[in-house]
Order: sequence, then structure tokens, then C-alpha cells
Amino acid sequence: MQEKKGFTLIELTIVGAFAALLVIIFFIQKANVDAMNRDDDRKIAINAMYYALEEYYYPKNGYYPAEISEDVLPVVDPALFTDPFGLNVGIDGSTYVYEPANCNAENECREYTLRAQLEKEDTYIKRGKR
Repeated sequence: MQEKKGFTLIELTIVGAFAALLVIIFFIQKANVDAMNRDDDRKIAINAMYYALEEYYYPKNGYYPAEISEDVLPVVDPALFTDPFGLNVGIDGSTYVYEPANCNAENECREYTLRAQLEKEDTYIKRGKR
């Protein structure tokens, strides 16, 4: 009897299923890594705004602003005011939130909170230290 060379249909199916499983795992992990990278970008942006408020704005003015933007904090890269989904700080739906507190009639505030809604971790929060 002559021996046939090659793979059986069952062997090919098992290899195909294994390859498909590897592809699925790859894309799930890629999505997780991408989300963690976006979270890191959010933390970097919040930290930049925080340090600009604490080291640049407050010492110069003696108070915190009622809202922040690239005009108020020119020492911060303007791109950092935009979240990974393209929304600026203060716009509804943005993952970045600036909340001033204890403001007077001239919009001079004594406190603030900066927040970034993260995908893989709890909300990232920085508060004014004065």
C-alpha cells in the first residue's frame, strides 16, 4: 500500500483554529496596550497643566484661573489641552476636567481640581496645593 504525504483535514483545522486564537489574543492585548498608552498620555497632560498652574500661574498672579486654556497657560504645549478623543478641557464629554473652587467675583480662585477619566485605572486627580 502506498503511503500518502500531506496533512489531514483535522490537522489543518486544528492549526487554523490555533492561529485564529493567537490572532484574537494579539488584538485583545493590542487594545489593552493602546488604552494604557492613552491613559499615560492623559496623566502627562494633567501633570503638565498642574505644574503650569502651580509653578507659573499662581506665583505670577496669586490666584488660580476660573478656566484653563492655552491662552491662560502658554507654557503648556497646546496639544496637551486636547484629550485623546480630540476634545479640549472644559468641553462636555472631554476626559479632562478643570474644576475651580472658592472663586470671587473677578474669577480669581483659591482652589482647583484637575481630573482625567482613565480607561484602565481609576480617575486621575490633581488638586491645587495652596
